Amino acid sequence: MTQATLGERRYDLDWVRIGAFTLLIFYHVGMYYVSWDWHVKSPHASHTIEPLMLLTNPWRLSLLFLVSGVATAYLLERRDTADRRGTGGFLAQRSIRLLVPLLFGMAVIVPPQSYLEVVEKLSYGGTYLDFLKLYFTAYHGFCRGSDCLILPTWNHLWFVAYLWVYTVVLYLAIRALPAAVKWLRDVIDERLSGVGVLVWPILFLAIARIALISTYPPNHALVADWYNHLTYGMTFLLGFALAGSPRPWIAIERSRWIALGLAILGWAFLSAYYGFYSDDLAPAPPRMLILFQRAVFGAEQWLAIVAVLGFARRHLSHDNAARRYLTAAIFPVYILHQTVIVVVAHALKPAHLSPAVEGPLLVLVTAAACFLGYETIRRVNILRPVFGLATLPTSKSLARQMAHRVPHLAPQDVQ
Repeated sequence: MTQATLGERRYDLDWVRIGAFTLLIFYHVGMYYVSWDWHVKSPHASHTIEPLMLLTNPWRLSLLFLVSGVATAYLLERRDTADRRGTGGFLAQRSIRLLVPLLFGMAVIVPPQSYLEVVEKLSYGGTYLDFLKLYFTAYHGFCRGSDCLILPTWNHLWFVAYLWVYTVVLYLAIRALPAAVKWLRDVIDERLSGVGVLVWPILFLAIARIALISTYPPNHALVADWYNHLTYGMTFLLGFALAGSPRPWIAIERSRWIALGLAILGWAFLSAYYGFYSDDLAPAPPRMLILFQRAVFGAEQWLAIVAVLGFARRHLSHDNAARRYLTAAIFPVYILHQTVIVVVAHALKPAHLSPAVEGPLLVLVTAAACFLGYETIRRVNILRPVFGLATLPTSKSLARQMAHRVPHLAPQDVQ
């Protein structure tokens, strides 16, 4: 790839990334109130808001991997320039950007989640320092039956680990077969123009879910997580290919309304299906209905993504101060948000608030705490790398950067 091959920065994808990460605050607050297993649970947990959770459950993470794939394409395009400036190779820079926050998060940010989980679920009576000794020595005794808590853990930061692995695999594949990049983009440009932009990804995701979800249910443990690897790895690779394929983006924008309509129909079916069969008294669903539900789920994964990308391309291809601020802020906020939710939710339990009051309060407190945290992080140079931010340049390095300044080509801050 040569400089400027992929065009200018995609502001619409910056906005999509900001929105997708912001959704995680609402989604993980919702996890506190639904019947699905999570680290801590509200005494009011029920099926009530599960249909609302299903609005984003099938597609929110696939969307993040797709946008990350697009960003990786732009970052790779700038690799040669970075090498010439002596700023280090792509893989080294990307590893620092992802692995340092991951390791820091596992050591500092995530442990309070696991501590409060064993306090609430297993009535653990030790202090937090007592728990940390067990955490860092990989204690394996926090069990409910055969279900044991794995320590240490990355919890919500699994996304960062998977993204790093996919990035390494892609980079090595490109180094081994450089001609494959053009071939892949040519195929994508041809097959995903017109109606193909809906048909082929839906077919792939539906078949993947039908074939693998029961054998390899998601575990976010990297090992034996083959359904997730197939779906997230594919969307990451697809994002990489789409970065250099103009016709699919036109088709995505043109398909946005039909994709939105079909996605709403799919959501209605999934809500009805899970609503009926989540009842313990309901009969087991017929085998064919199970397979159909899996196909609809797979279709929903892509239809919602097309709708989001299409409307973003149509209406959000602009820059402003809010985008610039949020693009830098959103990854540190992501690292912090789930721990803040778990800690605040646990602290609010003695107040016995109703979910209608407590839920919005959790969202507001979490957002405020995370952005206050970001305001601190961005001002302290030693904290910036462990939250995925570049260190602030010294006066000498700033002078060198200005002497070798190159235009920004793409959403380089997209994780």
